Amino acid sequence: MDGGIAAREAAASEAAGGAAAPVTRTADSADNIDRLPELLAPAGSLDAALAALDAGADAVYTGLAEPGLDARAAAPGLTFEELADLCALAHAGALRPAASLRCGSSQAEADAAAPARPPAARVYVTLNALVDTSGLPRAVAAARRALAAGADAFIVADLGLARALSRGLPGVELHLSTQAGAQAAPAVELTASVFGCSRVTVARELSLPEIAAICATGVEVEVFCHGAICISYSGACSFSALARGRSAMRGDCTQPCRQSWRLEDARGRERADAPGDKLLCPKDYLGIRQLPALVRAGVGALKIEGRMKNPDYVFNVVGAYRSALDALAAGETVDAGALERRLGRSFNRGFTDAYLRGDRAGTGRALMSLERSCNQGAPVGVVVERGHRVVTVELADAVEAGDTLEIHTVLPADAGADVPRRWPLVPCPVSGAAGERIAVPCKRRVEPGSEVYVTASARLRHATDEAVARGRAALAALGDSGRPCELGRPAREAEPSELMLRCSAGLEASAGQFVPSPILARTPERACELLDGGAPEVAALAWQIAEASGAWEPLLPRLTVVLDEVCRAADVPEVSRLVHTARRVVCRNLSQISIARAAGTPFDVAAPLYAENAEAVAAFCGLGAARVWLPDEFDDASVARLAGELAQTGAPSVAGRLNLGPRELMVMEHCLFTTEGPCAGSCATCPRRTEERFLVGNDGRRYPVCVDARGRSRIFEPRG
Repeated sequence: MDGGIAAREAAASEAAGGAAAPVTRTADSADNIDRLPELLAPAGSLDAALAALDAGADAVYTGLAEPGLDARAAAPGLTFEELADLCALAHAGALRPAASLRCGSSQAEADAAAPARPPAARVYVTLNALVDTSGLPRAVAAARRALAAGADAFIVADLGLARALSRGLPGVELHLSTQAGAQAAPAVELTASVFGCSRVTVARELSLPEIAAICATGVEVEVFCHGAICISYSGACSFSALARGRSAMRGDCTQPCRQSWRLEDARGRERADAPGDKLLCPKDYLGIRQLPALVRAGVGALKIEGRMKNPDYVFNVVGAYRSALDALAAGETVDAGALERRLGRSFNRGFTDAYLRGDRAGTGRALMSLERSCNQGAPVGVVVERGHRVVTVELADAVEAGDTLEIHTVLPADAGADVPRRWPLVPCPVSGAAGERIAVPCKRRVEPGSEVYVTASARLRHATDEAVARGRAALAALGDSGRPCELGRPAREAEPSELMLRCSAGLEASAGQFVPSPILARTPERACELLDGGAPEVAALAWQIAEASGAWEPLLPRLTVVLDEVCRAADVPEVSRLVHTARRVVCRNLSQISIARAAGTPFDVAAPLYAENAEAVAAFCGLGAARVWLPDEFDDASVARLAGELAQTGAPSVAGRLNLGPRELMVMEHCLFTTEGPCAGSCATCPRRTEERFLVGNDGRRYPVCVDARGRSRIFEPRG
């Protein structure tokens, strides 16, 4: 590449807030780094993809402009023609810098210092929504057209779709989405060996040691390094679907985690003692400070979240991580603080690395953005004087004319208790460097001491526009030379029966004749009563068994144990004990299936192992599941439809829906009770867990909250 790369890197750095971060040589930074992980960027649009490639992404992931196939329904996605153009450009390496320039280095030095990167970038297509049986042929046909356009791999969450793609498109490369709930090594190994996924995206909640242990399996591991976090475990949230009729697993989440909530006790008294009411809103994931450890752990890909974000977000974030990765590979260390300030100039809700650090006791306020769920920018100064409709700001970091500033208002001393805190947005009229004072127009009354943040960068937008223009020019120069000659019309959609497997193992039900759900016992006493009374099948929840394991122990050989949605490395020993002791288990995580199969224990599967289509039912039966319980999101018509589809193909039927009382809407690693005060660090004996708590929204509905012995919060549908 020519010297234009230097201009791009300089432009991105300047647009993000000043000179490039200083670098120093360090022996430690190069330890165990023999190759860089792939830097994977989001592309909700073609312009975002071009910005990502220009900034140094090794790969991009994008959806298709085809409804119902993507877990980001609001992202526009690419047409097949746009996808073909993007793939041609990426594979030609037309926007591919060999290494990022950093201060004081020449291009030759940068190229020599950084390990070789592939000359071409890759393009992945997301097909990560759940698909019903009738939608499987359309999904496979769309994937076939995407392959013709040049797509390198597909990201999937629906295991039925994964099986259909593997059979319909032999040799296709599949990556497992984080929505599938891979949280420990057994899940990763099972997915690779049975479903043919060559890469697995693991849960955001994992710590660095957990990630390293999964990488040791030899399966390529993809981890998120930056961007928005769902507070619930991905794939295990039914809040939007069950409470609001819009399914997150189909890309239509209403984002209840970003809204206002109160935490009340049984008498309706407010219990949260927090600076705001966004009790479910986490900060954004920040991996920049943990990047050396992630690289040494052996991760195969670092994934940036953000298919709903603008191209300037993609350009800035990719550029920051590209610079850091190249510096690490060259044996240098980048000032993480400077890069964090640069990243802060793109949309963020504040930053956290609490999950990566394994900060169990501190995942409360260290994790959460309790005041607001909107963009919070980066700090650049403080108000030192107020005049008539103008304030004087002393800068701690550079700003540019045209930036958007936000003032975090310090209320005046005479403000009443009912006066709300404000965050006025004001235009920055002039440029200024750190240490300077500038006058900024502001009509609202704000007091000296109010912090000032930059929430939008004019220079970053300009630099991004230039990057996109370079990409458009490269596309024009490439012409039709690198594009497939013929994308083809949509292939004939196969009949559903062509996409289904017949199962050798039968389910304990015939078409339309569902096995009744076991009766749930929430206490050992109730379980004894039901068993002695002749109940045909009694079930207990694993997380409730943990509350009084000694009392439950004698009953386990007679019980069906419903395992948790979450199965991390620390959960595996207890899961293994239950699997080897219980009469039967219901697996709700891929790791649990692996453990149950190895133990030879009869097992069922239930959501969030989603049996959304006949192919998924067949897949779970093929693994040895005796019964397949359908998701709570299924209504009666959906249950009947799937049963009929299975009957038509000669495949066994499903077992209906599992009735476990009030349906669980969300499970999270975050303990909601930390909003009441600091965590004592002992979940099992925490007195707050013995009292009833409810999340209450603006509509007045009261959602019961329970925190289990591991400190995981669970939210249930309202009673009655």
